[in-house]
Amino acid sequence: MRTFDRALLADLNVFVTIVRRQSMRQAAIELGVTTSALSHRLRKLETELDVKLLNRTSRSLRPTEAGALLASQLEVGLQAIDDALGTLLHQRDHPAGRLRLNALRDAASLILRPIVPLYFERFPDMHIDLAVDDHLVDIVEEGFDAGIRYGDRVPQDMIGVALSPPLNWVVIGSPALIARAGRPQQPQDLLDLPCIEMRVGDNSRYQWELGNGPTLVRVDVRGPLCANATDQAIEAALQGLGFAYCLEHRVRQDVAVGSLEIVMPEWSSEGPPFTIYYPSRRQVPPGLHELIDLIREDQGLARLATRANK
Repeated sequence: MRTFDRALLADLNVFVTIVRRQSMRQAAIELGVTTSALSHRLRKLETELDVKLLNRTSRSLRPTEAGALLASQLEVGLQAIDDALGTLLHQRDHPAGRLRLNALRDAASLILRPIVPLYFERFPDMHIDLAVDDHLVDIVEEGFDAGIRYGDRVPQDMIGVALSPPLNWVVIGSPALIARAGRPQQPQDLLDLPCIEMRVGDNSRYQWELGNGPTLVRVDVRGPLCANATDQAIEAALQGLGFAYCLEHRVRQDVAVGSLEIVMPEWSSEGPPFTIYYPSRRQVPPGLHELIDLIREDQGLARLATRANK
């Protein structure tokens, strides 16, 4: 198969335009060049191909037999290219296909679930294949297009985009537990109280982080239950089994109706935002940029200034 450089392809397009217009002047106007430049490029093409393509006089222009055959075949190829580019531009503005995501449970609940109906309303040709998993995974090796983790857990070789403001972490307890065990006043008080231990994605136990900046302290709590999912920890807190540590947003409704209370609110801790990450700016799959914009807008953040794949 012959390899064609860009210059030759451009000259072939010039030739097809001349044949279609049957006029050097009209072809030059369509292509935005001078007639002399067009004539020069046609001579160059005929020289390179070593075939006469056009018979020209001062009054007429007609393709040779070889030129007519070449023009008819090129029209088919150029139309195929035009159709392919049209499809590509349509997908850019109307993304279609499958988007494979791997997301934390909290991220799936707090930032994905609210916008999914709107996403599919705007992009009905998209399909999201969502794996909800708190374990750390290699998204490339596992075949995912993108992952959603806390900002400090995003691999350094990935492109990361914040999907939320910084997240607020709080300690919660049921009114019954507080009445029975007492209300903690300082982080160290938790060492003497029943707490729901947490196991994070790498299967290690997590020390609760309380406070911010220089006042931040880590508390290695103990209790009757160790949970590896926020839902489990909150349910245990509702049952009065112990104090729990979670994102404030996850328990707003429970706090509002009095099922749970935030204790030591002055010791709440600000953590990294939910962040979506993917391997390369040049390989952003269809629909991902639009998903990012919808989530950021829902979270009160600015939409991305430019397409991530441009």
